[in-house]
Amino acid sequence: MASNENELIIEEECVDWTVPLAFMKKRHTESIEGANSITQTWRMKERMKTVSVALVLCLNVGVDPPDIVKTQPCARLECWIDPLSMSPQKALETIGANLQKQYERWQPRARYKQSLDPTAEEVKKLCTSLRRNAKEERVLFHYNGHGVPKPTSNGEIWVFNKTYTQYIPLSVYDLQTWMGAPSIYVYDCSNAGIVVDSFKQFAEQHEREYEQMVAQNRNPVPPPSFKNCIQLAACADNQILPMNPDLPADIFTSCLTTPIKIALRWFVMQNTSKLVPKISMDLIDKIPGQLNDRRTMLGELNWIFTAITDTIAWNTLPRDLFQKLFRQDLLVASLFRNFLLAERIMRSYDCTPVSSPKLPPTYQHPMWQAWDLALDLCLSQLPAILESEDQFVHSPFFEEQLTAFQVWLNLGSELRNPPEQLPIVLQVLLSQVHRLRALELLGRFLDLGPWAVNLALSVGIFPYVLKLLQSSARELRPLLVFIWAKILAVDSTCQADLVRDNGHKYFLSVLQDPCIQGEHRTLAAFVLACIVHNHPLGQEAAMQGSLVSICLEQLGDSNPLLRQWLAVCLGRLWTNFEKARWCGVRDIAHEKLYTLLQDSVPEVRASAVYALGTFISSVTERSEHANNIDHSIAMTLINTVSNDMSPLVRKELIVALQWMVLLFENSFLSVALQEEGTRSRDSLGSQVLMLPGEASMSPMMGMRRIASRDRLKMLAPGTLISVDGSVAPAAMAASDILHSNVDRIKRVSSSSSICSLGHSTLSSLPALAYGSIYMKLWHGLTAMDTDPHPGVSHMSHTVTNYIRDQVKDATGAKDLGEAKLSSSLSLPPSPSSRPLFLAGESPPTTGSNMELHRLTTSRSAHITSRTRKMVPNTISEESDETAGTRKPLVSTQFVEWSCKYFAQSVMKNQNGSDSESNLHCEREWRYFWNRHVRVDSKEEQRKMTTGRLEHQIFNSRSPSPPSVILFHPYDPHFAVACKDSFGIWDWYSGTKMSYCSNRASKGSRITSLEFVNGHDMSLLLVASDDGSVRLWNNYSLVMGKEPLLVTAWQALSDVQHLGRSANGSGLLMSWEQNAQQLVVTGDARIIRIWDAESELKVVDIPTGADNCVTSISTDLSESNLLVAGCGDGSIRLFDRRLPPHEARIMTWREHASWVVGVHLRFPTTGARRVISGCVGGDVRFFDIRRNASVSTCQTAQGMTAMAVHKEADAFACGSINQFISAYNMEGNLINTIKYHEGFMGPRIGPVRCLAFHPHRVCLAAGSIDNSISVYSIDPKR
Repeated sequence: MASNENELIIEEECVDWTVPLAFMKKRHTESIEGANSITQTWRMKERMKTVSVALVLCLNVGVDPPDIVKTQPCARLECWIDPLSMSPQKALETIGANLQKQYERWQPRARYKQSLDPTAEEVKKLCTSLRRNAKEERVLFHYNGHGVPKPTSNGEIWVFNKTYTQYIPLSVYDLQTWMGAPSIYVYDCSNAGIVVDSFKQFAEQHEREYEQMVAQNRNPVPPPSFKNCIQLAACADNQILPMNPDLPADIFTSCLTTPIKIALRWFVMQNTSKLVPKISMDLIDKIPGQLNDRRTMLGELNWIFTAITDTIAWNTLPRDLFQKLFRQDLLVASLFRNFLLAERIMRSYDCTPVSSPKLPPTYQHPMWQAWDLALDLCLSQLPAILESEDQFVHSPFFEEQLTAFQVWLNLGSELRNPPEQLPIVLQVLLSQVHRLRALELLGRFLDLGPWAVNLALSVGIFPYVLKLLQSSARELRPLLVFIWAKILAVDSTCQADLVRDNGHKYFLSVLQDPCIQGEHRTLAAFVLACIVHNHPLGQEAAMQGSLVSICLEQLGDSNPLLRQWLAVCLGRLWTNFEKARWCGVRDIAHEKLYTLLQDSVPEVRASAVYALGTFISSVTERSEHANNIDHSIAMTLINTVSNDMSPLVRKELIVALQWMVLLFENSFLSVALQEEGTRSRDSLGSQVLMLPGEASMSPMMGMRRIASRDRLKMLAPGTLISVDGSVAPAAMAASDILHSNVDRIKRVSSSSSICSLGHSTLSSLPALAYGSIYMKLWHGLTAMDTDPHPGVSHMSHTVTNYIRDQVKDATGAKDLGEAKLSSSLSLPPSPSSRPLFLAGESPPTTGSNMELHRLTTSRSAHITSRTRKMVPNTISEESDETAGTRKPLVSTQFVEWSCKYFAQSVMKNQNGSDSESNLHCEREWRYFWNRHVRVDSKEEQRKMTTGRLEHQIFNSRSPSPPSVILFHPYDPHFAVACKDSFGIWDWYSGTKMSYCSNRASKGSRITSLEFVNGHDMSLLLVASDDGSVRLWNNYSLVMGKEPLLVTAWQALSDVQHLGRSANGSGLLMSWEQNAQQLVVTGDARIIRIWDAESELKVVDIPTGADNCVTSISTDLSESNLLVAGCGDGSIRLFDRRLPPHEARIMTWREHASWVVGVHLRFPTTGARRVISGCVGGDVRFFDIRRNASVSTCQTAQGMTAMAVHKEADAFACGSINQFISAYNMEGNLINTIKYHEGFMGPRIGPVRCLAFHPHRVCLAAGSIDNSISVYSIDPKR
């Protein structure tokens, strides 16, 4: 026994985790808006390169400057050459040549000019020449002053006179003037820091002088911006260069131009870092390999050095400074990477290199230890390699750094510091050995969000991943499309780079490769959609790459996200690009997209509507062929998705149909004018005179009878309507046309706008048959004006009011209009005096309609951007303004919102919910509470066999008589419907939590309530008798937040008019949480089932009854049965698994009056039973296997409400005679409630609604006197 109870408890604990959640997708929980655009900071505003280099060497070999006393021995090497080993002149020339070679390694394409031991005039000539040739590019000035005195405090460096007998000072002010900007200066001399300070002072002096000249109105040429010049100095002011004989004399230049060589020498000289003792200076020069070959030992060291210095800079410098110094100019980036090494080495000799802009200290950065380790591991192999030619073992540096990056990814977040290894990952992309792993880790990093993408772009990832698109390696394809999807989701401007480098071809090949998984083809489709978005070159390139046919071939793919983005990709390709549209026409693309209009995923349906909308709007030259295609698309859209359950789809429908209104404006104006004319006739009390043999029918009268877009009716196919709205038989109309003067009829494209025509032709608009395409589209749009979702109705109003406002302006002056209307209604219309036109025919352009003259006048000021022209003779000549040049009336951000999916973490979404998140913990606690309620309720249900349901534990009053009452399954509150409002009361504390309007149509009333996701974060489903359903979140105003509309739709479009009265049942609902389906019925002849997952209508089951359905009970998740009680007293049982017209499997006709309640009950033993009660007071029990009731219970006459407990042995009946009776399932009376509790408790009012708690034995009752009460078997409740 104990084991059974434990099993029950375990089962109770697990049950909630297996129950699916409805209406919790992102389209329900967040606003349909695009991501906030992040200001692009990674892309350099201007690329720059150093095109000219001035190498100025003041060595005066053999003569030491007078102000420095050198030690003996001292540092002598200049550019790794001992100047004393050869003649002074040859040494000078050799050093100059070597210096040029050292620079050429970093910038081989620059123009180099040497100036050896120059005079001031030679320096001037050199600098001005290089600046003149460089134009706006950067010039480098390298100054070696080892053979001249130190720079002076006045800002002067030294050169020579022509005879080399004197040192001549050269002012930095003059040097600035000759060099101009942008420039970079390298000072390799003692006391170099003072030059940097003087440079800044002189730059300010230049600016002051310019300002003075401007003040004197001398209009000088603005000076270059010297403050942006870059300076690198070997040491600070008052410092002299190291004289250690083991070091080169130009150690600063060596660090800047030959960093690996000097780094190795310095490393060997450091005893503290020397782990390999037998390495000499001579061995260092024998390290095998080439610096530019990463596969060799020397090349790998250089590669590691580049990665480390890049990493130090990226982790130390501000982002904008890093971009300027390390990403703008290749030579500048190399010099600054090497400058970091110079700082480390020279600080060990009490020299502090100086830069402008100033860099933070980096000589103690932890990454230098990784560099030392790499050198140790390299040098430890060197003796063996040189002696026995052993194969060199590659450094584990990059593998270890990738591992460190992976560790960060496992624990990283936006709140932590960025990973230090990001620049190293960039370098690893160059290696085929580590590339796959690096791309995988990089993809994981980018998946963390837009902030990660921006970091990767700022570090310089873009050119690397762009170049990798040239790779043919198939294993890289999934990783590269993922990375590019992440980049484009954050920064769509990269589209231009892709098209320029033919990168789009890579994604076209991925998209059409059937061997690649659907999710990766989805990423490729998204990338291509970004490439063609508002980018004509991208559209042209994609179309040439057969993007249309590639997308169309895969529309039937099983991956819904791929289907969605294929449609979006096509839609963006067609936008304002007519060539692609006609390419689609040849492939009947629009018809192939029709299949997606009934897709099981709302986002796919919305994407298909979006694509068809841009298909319509893309035509710039209207033709009869184009018009016919657009008509077909529009009618397919209005017939297929106007009743879609998802507002996402319906909004896209309005956006698509607006183009029909804008393109065929005249035709819609005609429909609106007829509508307005009919209203005028109705207001005058006039009757439309009919021709013999025709029924009296006005199109606008018919429109007013139409309750919704489901019930639009057409006139007989041959019926025609003239401009004034009267009706004529088709035969007479045809005769009229034949006998009219055809020559005076000019054909006008339906896309013509009125004000684009000349005044001489503006006497009439097309007369449209009631069943015409424009009439149907107009009816569909106006029906959406009353859509239950406010966003949809607002958009629809915007479109329809665009037409109505013009008509209203035109019909404002009533004097002429009424006179014309009176004359037109005085006599029957003459067939021979007014030509009639079938739908699709061209309208006449002559007549005397004064209202249209006023319309023309009013619209001439309304839209001034259009050009006027006379009507062409044929449709093909028509060249009116098109949709592509017009601004849309309405728009959505559905596609932009869809793009956010790729900007957010995709991997996290795939891995499911985070078990440590707050949401998961809240859910865990909530499910524990639910289990407690269920277990606790079992005890109450056992008491029901001997207890009485009479203890009033709650009593309050509602603002108006309650019509529906519903317990929440777990929380201690219930919902009450009163007219068009609903309230929430806490029956445990006795307080009213909220009272809100349902915001349905005027005069409607709430007729049904359901809790959705009652076991979790609950939503309240509210049904009104106008056929609409609204789903509310935060219905109880938790934490002061207003109720939020999750979704709304027209659940039943053909609710009978009787339902809007107090005598109708309105709209009834039954929500199936496990099946994720909503069953609706009521004042209709059908039972409709909606699927919440797909947001589609599943089936319409005919009730077979002539009366309304008054009560319904369902069990779709297990038995697929549903039972309905009807107004004629019949009980009808349906099996969902059968075809709709065969679904009714049983009908019981034992009740003689309106069925108040019916319940499908599943006892633990025995067959399923149906319990029903009617107004007459009889309650019947049916075995679903039998044709007649198995037992009957007679209650009092005048039953108004009935409730059956789902689990306990009890049901209750409420009466108009002011009492409630509780019975057990055998029909035995348990107790009767007539009075409220308390001293001299008053009599309860006539009962209007009853409801049992789904688990607890609690009964809620609402009375006509506005009283709401809760009764329990347990007085302690």
